Amino acid sequence: MTAQTTRSVVVIGDALIDELREPSGSQSFPGGAALNVAVGLTLLGVPATLVAMVGDDADGRRIKDFLDHHDVELLATPAPHGTARAVSDRTNGEPRYVFNQAARHRTLVYQGVHRAAVERATLVAVSCFPFDNQREVDALTALIEQPERRLVVDPNPRSGMLADRDLFLANFTAVATRSLLSKVGDDDARLLADEDLHTFSRRLLDAGAPTVLATAGPEGASILHALHPEVHQPVADLPGRIVDTMGAGDATLSSVLSTLARHGMPETSAAMDTALAEAMLIAAATCRIHGALLQRPEAYESRGAPVPATPATAGS
Repeated sequence: MTAQTTRSVVVIGDALIDELREPSGSQSFPGGAALNVAVGLTLLGVPATLVAMVGDDADGRRIKDFLDHHDVELLATPAPHGTARAVSDRTNGEPRYVFNQAARHRTLVYQGVHRAAVERATLVAVSCFPFDNQREVDALTALIEQPERRLVVDPNPRSGMLADRDLFLANFTAVATRSLLSKVGDDDARLLADEDLHTFSRRLLDAGAPTVLATAGPEGASILHALHPEVHQPVADLPGRIVDTMGAGDATLSSVLSTLARHGMPETSAAMDTALAEAMLIAAATCRIHGALLQRPEAYESRGAPVPATPATAGS
């Protein structure tokens, strides 16, 4: 696989406004797993196009400005209920998550411009997709009729938006078998199958998925391959304290996608280990700033403090 010079990765999924409410106040910023991955790719030097539902409203304009600032091409699909918003309320201890109507009724309506972008792409990544909506799944599979092992999928289920767990799992598994790589986290394994991450990853391999990127939070990450030994990397040790784990999984996926876009799928366990180690460094750097914006390890000064890569993205 060779990298293209323009728009080599198309990311399909969610774009929304994340609102965090805490005892000290609230802040909001553009987010969504697919948006985070697309922006992460451009920060790593890989051109990306985002296909997501974005409304013609204040939140939608904020998302568009943010993507434009990071040089991500947005191919928005119609938003019948406006732009999605997710609220994480931590004012009374344990976080409570609330999604607005647009998030709960998300839909992606593909048009000619979206099909053309997918046909041109070196890689197509799907993140935070409604696999429990059969109409949405059928439309996605029709859009990517010939994946040619260039599809990467991250289910990113959200309990507040999950309508049919069994259907979600069945459809995600079917798509994973057609994909170059599938990413799953420990939360995904518990939510979708009541299994630990390793058991769930093996379930996907047994079903026919060729490669699984399994992220386990503080336990690091692994790559499981049907033909190679499993490789594992612990969480990378960087200066400074961890302040926010939001976006760590998306940063990990962006890093691995960057490797795939530039060099193709690693063909040996050693090459997989190298790619995973780089991803763990990037995830560790991302955890040392507030918000989900990907950070590169070299963005740290010698004293270990992060150097802002962009203007602040959070609002109040």
